[in-house]
Formats: sequence, structure tokens, C-alpha cells
Amino acid sequence: MKILYFDCFSGISGDMILGALLDLGVDEELWKSELKKIPIEDYEIEVTKKKKGAIYGTDVNIKIKDTKTHRHLKDLIDIVERSDLSSDIKEKAKKIFYKIAEAESKIHNESIEEVHFHEVGALDTIIDVLGSLIAIEILNVDEIYSSPLPLGSGFVETDHGRIPVPAPATLEILKGVPVYSDGREGELVTPTGAAIIRTIVKSFDNMPKMKIKKIGYGCGKKDFQFPNLLRVVLGEKYENMVLEEKNIVLETNIDDMNPQIYGYLTEKLFNEGALDVFLTPVYMKKGRPGVLLTVIANPIHEEKISEIIFRETTTLGIRKYYVDKRFMLREIKEIVTPWGKVKVKVSKYGDIEKAYPEYEDCRKIAEKEGIPLRIVISEIEKIVKREFGNL
Repeated sequence: MKILYFDCFSGISGDMILGALLDLGVDEELWKSELKKIPIEDYEIEVTKKKKGAIYGTDVNIKIKDTKTHRHLKDLIDIVERSDLSSDIKEKAKKIFYKIAEAESKIHNESIEEVHFHEVGALDTIIDVLGSLIAIEILNVDEIYSSPLPLGSGFVETDHGRIPVPAPATLEILKGVPVYSDGREGELVTPTGAAIIRTIVKSFDNMPKMKIKKIGYGCGKKDFQFPNLLRVVLGEKYENMVLEEKNIVLETNIDDMNPQIYGYLTEKLFNEGALDVFLTPVYMKKGRPGVLLTVIANPIHEEKISEIIFRETTTLGIRKYYVDKRFMLREIKEIVTPWGKVKVKVSKYGDIEKAYPEYEDCRKIAEKEGIPLRIVISEIEKIVKREFGNL
């Protein structure tokens, strides 16, 4: 399983991400050819090696001829939708731009539709976001992790005037993310960098157990007394090992809500990062039948999930506690079936091996071919057994 770790010892920004990923070994010509799938023009990209402190990294300089610097969220979404990029990149990009717009909306007391993206609406930031997602897709990594983020201090000049560091939008985007300040002056994390890393990583923690394969350094534009670089590490997780991560459990008892709402609620919770959502029948005070709603998620999604529960249900309170999760190493492989390729989830731990066809792939086949789902699953499981042995 390939994993990517962002070591943000000097913070993170969009251009630093691009530089680090190209320095890691992403094919520059392939990357630039993928960028041509975005319906924008009038820009040039210069990729060079630069020295920051005692370390050389890759610097990505985007030269813009475009004069339209103020765009709204709908303009950015339109650019994403009209591109020929993969559906996965499109979905992640829309989430990133929405996170930035949502933060700016709250800070400036404007609706999301009214927010001017200023620098975020400029072509260089659009390229930062989509270019980063393209590079990650080229690397074909399975999981992404990041270190906690240093925020810096002081003040910075923006289109809104002089504002404190970290920028208000940056702080808003990073709610729930582990951050720290060690007294260094300067803007170390930009809103764009914050939104990208918040969207793509699985968790923020120390470097996971891994076999290091490649290391890349991306240059920031400013010079500090420390190397202004982003380090990324590409590696493989150890085979036959059990993985661990910390999750948060949010739960509440409900006895006065229309049961039709639960399906809608569950879908919204999964869309906001819930790892699992389940409903348990319970008897509450005065003998009332009720439902125990339980949501398991990465702690960085706590606030958004809590907001959805409060907004969409009748509950007045939520319990929370942290749990340590252990799970088998897993990877997604593809098999060829009479109906085309189907993804298979393969898990290993010591001499224990399991392989299961992905439900969504089986469901799509059943709907397209008009075959009962149980038959599709049964036939594909036979192929899985032949391909992967007695799992």
C-alpha cells in the first residue's frame, strides 16, 4: 500500500505542494499535459531548482496573463465541471473551493455566493488546487497523512488590508486540525494550502510506520531564517501489519423524530466524512421507544458532523468519546469479470487474508444487466476465489 506523508515543518501553501510533488518524481510533462484538460489559458509554468537554507527543492512559478482576479465560487465550480479531469479530482476540487468560500463567507459576513475569491479566484490558485490533485492522482497513492501544522505569527498585507497571522480564513478552515505555534513570524499556512491538506489527508499525526521510497521538497516563495520548504515522503506500509488510528464517536438518543429523516441524515453524515453511521433501537425514559444514533469519524470532522446532527435532528445534546481503531491492511485491486472490471478489497494480517468485491460495482452491474444482485455477487465471489485463492 502506497502512502504519502506531508511533513509541514515550514507550513504549507499551494505552490509548495506542487513543488514537493514534482520534486518527488511526478513526471513534469505528463502533469502539464493533464493541466491542459482545464479550460483556462494565458498562463505559463516555470519549474526550477532553488536553494532554501542548506536544502535544494523544486520551485513552481505560475506566470499569469489573465486580468480577471475576482471570481465567485460558481465561476470556479464551472471551470472544474468543464474540465476533462477525473470525477475524483473534480469532487475534491469542489470541496476545496467550497471550504475556502465558506471560511471567507463567515469572516466577511457575506453569503457564499457573494464572496469574491480575490487571490483564490486568480488562475494561479486554480492551478495550485487542480495541479496538486492531478499530481497526487499520478502518484496513485492509497492513503495520505500529514504532520500537525505550524501557523506562524505577525501580520500580512492582503486585498482586505492588514490582517493577523494566521489569517482568519486559514484558522476557520483548520478547525479540528492539530496546529501549533512556536514563535516564528510570517504566514506559514495559506488558506489554499490549508483547504487542500484538510481535504486530502486521512489524519494529522506523526509519520506512520512505513518503508521510505522517495522524498521531495517544495519551495515557498518567501525567505525566512529557516528553510521555507514543504517535505513529502512517499513510502509503503509494512505488509502483514495491523493499522491503528484514533476516531471519535458522536452519539445521541432520539425519540421524537420522523423516521423518514434518518436515511437523509445518514447520507449527509457520510458526505461530511463519517466513517460509519448506525442506528440502534432503544427504550428510553417513560418506556418510549427511540433510536440511538452513532457516528464514527476522524476527529477533524467533529465540528461539521455535530453541526449536521444539531441541524437535521430533534436532539438537544451529543455525547462524544474517543476510541482507538485497529484494522487490517487493505488495498483495492481489480479483477476481470464477464461484465467488465470490478474492484476487490483485499485485506491482510499475518496469515489472515480476506477479499471481497466492492458492493457498488456489483450493484451497478445488477442494474445495468437486469440480473439479481445476489447472483452477480455470487458469480464475482467465485472469480475472486480463483484469483486470490482460498480467502
